[in-house]
Amino acid sequence: MNKIAFASPKIPTTTVAGVPVAALSMAELTEQMIMDCRAPRRPGRARTVFDINGQALSMRETDSDYRTAFDAADIVHADGGFIVGISRLRGDIPIPERSATTDFIWQAAAGAERAGLSFFLLGGEPGLAERAAEGLRARHPGLKIAGTRNGYFSQQEEAGIIAQINASEADIVWVGLGKPREQVFSTRNRDRLDAGWIVTCGGCFNFVTGDYRRAPRWMQKTGLEWLHRMASRPKSLFMRYLITNPHALYLALTK
Repeated sequence: MNKIAFASPKIPTTTVAGVPVAALSMAELTEQMIMDCRAPRRPGRARTVFDINGQALSMRETDSDYRTAFDAADIVHADGGFIVGISRLRGDIPIPERSATTDFIWQAAAGAERAGLSFFLLGGEPGLAERAAEGLRARHPGLKIAGTRNGYFSQQEEAGIIAQINASEADIVWVGLGKPREQVFSTRNRDRLDAGWIVTCGGCFNFVTGDYRRAPRWMQKTGLEWLHRMASRPKSLFMRYLITNPHALYLALTK
C-alpha cells in the first residue's frame, strides 16, 4: 500500500480514518498554493492536491485503484464538513474549517490573481471549462487563464493533453473529471506535468458557471450541503449519498 506523502513537513496534518488531512484554513491553503507555485520547481513533478469527503473516504476503502491514486497525494484537504467535525473529536490537530472545493476555487482565484499565477481548467462537457473560465475572470479580471480542455478524452490522448498544459505554462491545473478518474489521472501524469499544483475538483466548474446551485449558507455551515445536492440531483446522487455517507461515518468513527 502506498503511503500518503506530503512534500512539505511544514504542513500540519490530522489523521481521519487513516488519512492525514491538512489542518489548514482556506486562506492558509491558498498561501501554500502560492508558495509552492512561486518556489523553484523541477519540471515534470506537479504537486497533487486532493479533497476528502464522505464519498472519498468510502471509495478509498472499496476501490483499490482509487486508494492507490489517492494515497499518493501530496496534500489532502477537508472538502467535507464532517471531516472537520471528526478531526475535532478524534484528530491530533483540529482542522480549522471546511475547505469545500466549490469555495476554495474562488479563494485560490483571488490568490492567483494577486500573485500573478495562472489556471488551466480541465474537465466537463465541451464548452463548460471555457464558461467556468469566463465566470472566474468576471469576478477576478486579473486572473490568468492559461488554457482549457473538456474532459472527453481517452488515456491514449493524455500525452497530447499534458503537452498542451505544459505549453500553456499554467501554474495550477484544475482537474474536474469526477472520482475516481480525476485522482487516477492526476497521479498517473503528475511526473509529466510542469505545473506547481494539480487540484482535483469534481463538478466544481458547474458551480462556477451557476449550472449547479449551492446549498443555503446554514446548510453549508451545519454540514448538510450533501442533502441539498441530493435533493437537487436525486437521480445521480441519491444512491451515492445513501451508500457512502453511512459507510464514511462508520470508518471515521472506528478507524
